[in-house]
Amino acid sequence: MRKWVDRVLLGLGWCASAAGVLGIVLHFGTWRRQVPVLLASGASYLMLAAVLGLVLFLIARGWKSAVSAGVLVAAVLWTQVPMFVPEGRAASGPEVSVMQSNLLFGRGDAAAVVRAVREHRVEVLTIDELTPELAQRLAAAGIDELLPHQFLQARGGGNGTGIYSRYPLRDTKKYDGFWMNNLSATMEHPRRGAVAVFAFHPVPPSVDFPAWSSELDRIREILDAQQGPAIVGADFNATRDHSAFRALLRGRFVAAADQAGAGPMLTYPADRRWGPVIGIDHILVADGTAAEVRSLSIPGSDHRAILAQVQLNA
Repeated sequence: MRKWVDRVLLGLGWCASAAGVLGIVLHFGTWRRQVPVLLASGASYLMLAAVLGLVLFLIARGWKSAVSAGVLVAAVLWTQVPMFVPEGRAASGPEVSVMQSNLLFGRGDAAAVVRAVREHRVEVLTIDELTPELAQRLAAAGIDELLPHQFLQARGGGNGTGIYSRYPLRDTKKYDGFWMNNLSATMEHPRRGAVAVFAFHPVPPSVDFPAWSSELDRIREILDAQQGPAIVGADFNATRDHSAFRALLRGRFVAAADQAGAGPMLTYPADRRWGPVIGIDHILVADGTAAEVRSLSIPGSDHRAILAQVQLNA
């Protein structure tokens, strides 16, 4: 009986290990096809199966299999643990409170957004899926008093995007070559001077995969050309398991959540009992350090908002 049970456990262990291998392959693959990219959204969950495989091998006393599984688990930890380890670097310049929020075709609760801006003393707010009606509701809720400087491209559906700032904005720009509105502006911070602010929203890969891929490539080109301090708020429709997203971080920009050791920062879907399960909303920073990052629930939206305390370099 024991021998039969061990065989079953070994079989289950190899199935779990195979799932872990698939997760690692999806994580590191530079996929240019829709199906593996969509599967890569859940690569971290598949990788966790490697731990289960190791446990099953140990219970079954399959020592050789356990050694192989141990190597696999080490590879999984190499990809996952850094998310939870703060970088520990501290910038010496002024702090800026940044918030990023996708508001579901303008259906998000404007009063809740303004309340979060007030309570957390947000100085830079980037919004995706900003409709004209939502912009009006935000104004009625008092956003103009808190963040009076604005560059808004409010549109119907999910196409609208906006940048709200406590400080003056100049050199506003709307980028060509995107399905939705992707924006930037230069914020004049009273203590740091010019700080670039970007608000990005590439099309979801499930809607138009070639466009998603080319738009992320275009965003990388924009960020690679940027000099000086910069802040990015975006629904990238990509997780850290997508190589196309990690490519954005190969230059000067870093993910605020990674800097703060905040973990995967799951943001979508936030309107389901079983959600959120993936993190596609991000804040990126250049010439600065994020000491604290958290997510916030916005009623009416299918995304959790991201809030980061960023300290810029002097």
